[in-house]
Amino acid sequence: MTEFRMPAEWSAHEGCLMAWPTRLELWGSVLAEVKEEYAQVARAIAAFEPVTMVAPPGFGDDARALCGEAVTVIELPLDDSWFRDSAPLFVLDGDGNRAGVDFRFNAWGGKHHPYDADDRVSALLLEHLGVDRMASDMILEGGAITVDGEGTLITTEQCLLHPNRNPGMTRDEIEGELKARLGVTKVVWLPYGGLLDTETDGHVDGVCAFAAPGTVVVSLPDDPAHPDHARMRANRAVLEATTDARGRRLEIIEVPQTAFVDMVDGEIEVSYLNYYVANGGVVVPVAGVPQDEAALAVIATAYPGRKVVGVRAPAIAFGGGGVHCITQQVPAADQRVSAPHPAV
Repeated sequence: MTEFRMPAEWSAHEGCLMAWPTRLELWGSVLAEVKEEYAQVARAIAAFEPVTMVAPPGFGDDARALCGEAVTVIELPLDDSWFRDSAPLFVLDGDGNRAGVDFRFNAWGGKHHPYDADDRVSALLLEHLGVDRMASDMILEGGAITVDGEGTLITTEQCLLHPNRNPGMTRDEIEGELKARLGVTKVVWLPYGGLLDTETDGHVDGVCAFAAPGTVVVSLPDDPAHPDHARMRANRAVLEATTDARGRRLEIIEVPQTAFVDMVDGEIEVSYLNYYVANGGVVVPVAGVPQDEAALAVIATAYPGRKVVGVRAPAIAFGGGGVHCITQQVPAADQRVSAPHPAV
């Protein structure tokens, strides 16, 4: 049986997939603003790698007008616009052959309806790309995991063990499916996602990300009044006490800055951790506040040799996410990947 594994996000990309926001009932008064932010993210990523924007039928011209010629636009049925969670997760085998894992999607535990088209879009994308599909019956969003490409996956108990995702599966069964589909050998369970992240029930991409084998970037708010001050330190303690699949202790890079901006219903936090790693670059959501500069500098230390670009994203944060949430990388085929190392 051919063994596949999910490559790390810093591996070479063929391109990036995004989905165009169109539903007024989801975005309300910020719809025009969020379209501009999506377009800015798409253009920023397109400076490093090809971007394909998927728009619902009839909205392709709308996306083209705002995204510009650097972004390719296609039309497929969609309900929402968070491709980190509804698009396929791509895996490679040892010869560089590519496949897409099509996990089930239920709109973060049925928080938004309808979501049928988003549950089906992975299969349509894989058909469009000519990539083999591997189906899983487990509900999983890409924002709930981060991998090092060498056998280690980090997730949060707050999200993956939430009863609105896979109530019929035990923790061991969920871990087993992650290992079987994504080619990992060790799963590190952090206790917490963000307390304010009620939309995704605590995705890991708001609190922690692998930046290199053996290196993780973590959110560690330095304000004792921040709702995640103690929670993120509990996460850090787990990371300090663990090793990765190859037995390495983890180097931890802390992002102590946080950013809150005023939006329609009050203050919204913009998560600096919710960034996208592109070919030669990192595109980071920023809030337009003084803390942005220091956060970008920390992230730059985690990705030497890559250009770090900040893109204002308060409306995307209002919708419940960041740059990472609205993007999905397509790894380049023919990359030689080693078999996952047995967990230590």
